[in-house]
Order: sequence, then C-alpha cells, then structure tokens
Amino acid sequence: MSFFQAIFIAVLQGATELFPVSSLGHAVLVPALLHWSYDLHSLSFLPFLVMLHLGTSVALLVFFWKDWLALFKGAAGVLGPRIQAESLYILFLLVVATIPAVLIGLLFEHMIRDFFGSATPVAIFLFLNGLMLLLVEKLRGTSPRRGVATVADMTVADALIIGAFQCFAFFPGLSRSGATICAGLLRGLQSETAARFSFLMAEPVILAATVKSAYKMRTVPLAPGELHLAIVGAIVSGVVALASTAFLMRYFRNHDKWALSPFAYYCMGAGVISLILLHFSL
Repeated sequence: MSFFQAIFIAVLQGATELFPVSSLGHAVLVPALLHWSYDLHSLSFLPFLVMLHLGTSVALLVFFWKDWLALFKGAAGVLGPRIQAESLYILFLLVVATIPAVLIGLLFEHMIRDFFGSATPVAIFLFLNGLMLLLVEKLRGTSPRRGVATVADMTVADALIIGAFQCFAFFPGLSRSGATICAGLLRGLQSETAARFSFLMAEPVILAATVKSAYKMRTVPLAPGELHLAIVGAIVSGVVALASTAFLMRYFRNHDKWALSPFAYYCMGAGVISLILLHFSL
C-alpha cells in the first residue's frame, strides 16, 4: 500500500465510520473501483486496520469525554443518589444495546462478510442503506412516542431494538450508525438523541473490534515502514473522525426533521453509480 492510499483510506475510515453511509462498504467499494490491489482481509493489512479503529475510538472518547466522565462519576455515587440511578440506567441501556451484536457477531459475522464482501453485493447494500434512511425519514412520524429528548428517557425496549438494528452493519454496505439512528427515530427519539446514543454505543463496539483484531495480529511480523504508516493512518483517521462527530452532532441538532435525507440520496446514488462502473469494468 502506498502512502497516498494509506492516507486516503484513513480519511475515508474517519469520515464514514460515523456518517450513516457504511465505512465497511466504502472500504470494499473504493479499492475495487480504483483497481487497488491490496486485500482488506489479509494479515498484512491487519495492523493498519487496527490502528484506524484505534484512531476512531480515541476520537469518540475525546469528543464524548464529558459524557463518559459524568456517567462513571454518577454511577460511582459522586453526584448524588438521583444522578447515580440515572447513570447506572444509561450504562445498563448501553449494555443491553450491545448484546444483539455480540451474539450475532459470534455466530454469523465471518459467514456474512465472506459471502457478501465482494464489490457488487456491497454496492447493492449501499443502495438499500440509502433506501432504509429515506423510508425511516418518511415513517418516523408514525411512532406513538415522539420527541424523546434524552438518553435517560429511553426504555429498555428502545435499547434492545436499536441494538438489534446494529446487526445490519454485518452486511457490508449497511451502515451501523445509520441503522441505529434509524431505529432510534422509529422509537420516537429526536435526531440528536438517536445520534448521541448511536455514537456512545460505537465506543465499546469499535474498542472490541480493535482488541479482537489486535489479538489476531499478535503473530504478524511488522516492518518499521508498516508501523509508521499505521501510526500516521491512526492519527489521520482520528482527526477526521473527531471533526465528523462534531459536525454530525451539530447537524442532527439543527436538522431534526429531515436529517437523514441527504445521506439517503448519496447512498442510493453511490450504489447505482458503483454498480454501473463495476459492470463496465468486468
């Protein structure tokens, strides 16, 4: 992998991990469309992938450090019994939301990604991701519960359903953040609240993926050049992810009624154009 390719992929990872447009889908499609030869599943690519995830994870932690600090201080009882109960409840919701992805991931992740991981099905799933965002934008007003303004106002059922939607991300081209935000909107959450819970959920998920991949690469020999490239990639990915998170939180706060539509049209357009280009490149 060249330096330019590494920086490009790092920027792509940092931007698309949190935007509802599927980072994994872009990571499969872009190299295929540009005819880049590196293999995302090879052990030699694993250190770079681990560092990209680490950069994104650190960015999320930096952006939401006040939320996490308040949660853990509250859970420890430092801020009083009422805040303690609320903090423990929010942490419980995050655990509940993570359970479906852990179970499905252990059973089916590799089978799904191996079967659907080539460029053509990914382009189809990217189009379907856009269709999902658009449909949810149209259907969100039908929820009997509307305007859930804080994570603490969510129910256990909300967390479980959002966690179940997170499993769609095992299909490359379907966005984790997009699916979880969609689930939140269908449950009556405001756009900013749905995004906040989705991004808080992302921290343990990305950390777990990083640890899992790091364990796999424990026997992979690292050349000095590869390590330096991976470190640069992590920094670039982290900076872009931090900027993306800041932009998205403000965006969802200011565009509650039609927040998903631009991403929906992008995914549908990108999916169709990718399918056309892939067809003519065969």
